[in-house]
Amino acid sequence: MIRHRAETAVRVVILLAIGAMAGAAAFTHVHDLTVAHGQPDWIGWANAVAVELMAIYLGLEIRARRRTGRPVGLVGVLLVAFALLSLAAQVAEAEPSVWGWIVAAVPSLAFLALVKVVLSSNPVVPEPVLVDDWAPVEPEPATAETTEPEPEQVDDMPAPVAVARPVPSAVLPPRSVVQPNRPAVVGIIR
Repeated sequence: MIRHRAETAVRVVILLAIGAMAGAAAFTHVHDLTVAHGQPDWIGWANAVAVELMAIYLGLEIRARRRTGRPVGLVGVLLVAFALLSLAAQVAEAEPSVWGWIVAAVPSLAFLALVKVVLSSNPVVPEPVLVDDWAPVEPEPATAETTEPEPEQVDDMPAPVAVARPVPSAVLPPRSVVQPNRPAVVGIIR
């Protein structure tokens, strides 16, 4: 347990250090590029904040949407667009050589790698909440089916037909919860 906490703490420190350095470099490159193209200094910082924080926000939004089962397509496209905008600003500020472009791209690539690693980890699922006399439903454990040797098939006999197994019925609330004067509703109510 202590080892797990120590590893988690080290991972968080590394994540924050790389994120802070990548963010500082990206903020500076976006700011400098904006100012170099005729915008006032404060707009350079506004652009840097908008581009970099939007990418961070979109990463968090993707995680929240995955946790609740909502679609992430548009948010993912926007995340890639803002990350590419940051990457383009860093490359544009670089020395015009292959190594200059590669070195300038490192902060954005590090940020993208961190976002990918953090977002691809499984979110923590909260414990089920008990309401009144409802109890969480545990899935039935899978049992290994024993296979019986197939009888030899005679050429003039048809092959045996597989019979579908019945599907377990839905879990219904206790009778005390269902009001007798209300019709039964099937489906999800939001």
